[in-house]
Amino acid sequence: MKQITFAPRHHQLTNTRTWTADSLWLAFDVRPSGASFTGETIERVNVSTGEVDVIYRATNDAYVGVVTVHPTDDRYVFIHGPQHPDACWQYDFHHRQGVIAKQGQVSNLDAMDITAPFTPGALRGGSHVHVYSPDGQFVSFTYNDHMLRTLDPKLDLRNVGVAAPFGPVTPGGHHPREYAGTHWSVLVSRTTPEPTPGSDEINRAYEEGWVGNDRLAFIGDTLSVDGGKVPELFIVDLPQSEQGWKRAGNAPLEGTTVSMPAPPAGVEQRRLTHTHDARFPGLMNAPRHWVRSNPQASAIAFLMRDDNGVVQIWLIAPDGDQLRQLTHNESDIQSAFNWHPAGHSLGFVLNNRIARCDAVSGKVTWLTSDHGNPPSGDAVVWSPDGRYLAWMEEVDGFRQLWVTETGQ
Repeated sequence: MKQITFAPRHHQLTNTRTWTADSLWLAFDVRPSGASFTGETIERVNVSTGEVDVIYRATNDAYVGVVTVHPTDDRYVFIHGPQHPDACWQYDFHHRQGVIAKQGQVSNLDAMDITAPFTPGALRGGSHVHVYSPDGQFVSFTYNDHMLRTLDPKLDLRNVGVAAPFGPVTPGGHHPREYAGTHWSVLVSRTTPEPTPGSDEINRAYEEGWVGNDRLAFIGDTLSVDGGKVPELFIVDLPQSEQGWKRAGNAPLEGTTVSMPAPPAGVEQRRLTHTHDARFPGLMNAPRHWVRSNPQASAIAFLMRDDNGVVQIWLIAPDGDQLRQLTHNESDIQSAFNWHPAGHSLGFVLNNRIARCDAVSGKVTWLTSDHGNPPSGDAVVWSPDGRYLAWMEEVDGFRQLWVTETGQ
């Protein structure tokens, strides 16, 4: 194991796709750990030499963070907060966007239109945690809506969306906070403010993960019969053509002044888990994790308690079959996790150590010792060549980046 950053400031990894395709650089942002979104740069560090590059520096009082990397190109996508923020428009869940940086050039991922009638392919709010599909063609994100939040904050429900490479999208520019985007952006989840207890309806969609290039899994908050929140696993099949992405279903893609943007025609979310009657119902929200498919798109992994109340990794097929508990640890898994790029194992934090487990047997192998500084649970990320796992650890009051060899 090796510490690779040392500057007296925070270094924050996103939960996935933080490595460049050549497995030489780790991309990060510099916001303080916790809820504060006040970082001004997107950077990367060479894991061999320790060299640090600034990929992007924000201007005009904007802040940036949560960077991920394209799977094959030297291209980075991240959250960008508002420039020239003022009392009416500051950084918030519904006031942020995706930005792509490539070879010194910067472009908006998603377009913004907050003047009715709205523009199909544009959003009316903020996108967050942008992650490329395995083939690098699409970008998933979570979303909050400015228009509905203005109408009633209770209507601004988190959703999951996709930016497809079928832009540009250029709104009319009738408001100074509107802008064009390179991609066609739509929501692919459906939420309702008051789900029917015991039904498949959800009031929040989040922590999504790609299942191949044409499906997206996510956590959706259902209500039990007695009205309690039960997070369950859902999946959507995505359109297969440009026309499919641009074809509206029974509601406008762009939404209305009183309704959320709607998914394209035929995009229907399916519930994969049914845990309401389990001893410990629901997927875990703590530790925060994102559902992840193996590279073969045959198994989706997530965190859930076993019958003893211990947080374990579980697997399920994308069609909802073959649900099984993979790990049988005596103590909780403490972090988000990711699959090895070959799909034969997963990496995470267990007992304050970096561990990997076999994707068939669940057998755990320790990759680091307990040396006094527990790894952060936010991110444990494999390099594309499978040789390293990266994570964050606090040293002398600052989050630093670490890597360990994995033995493939």
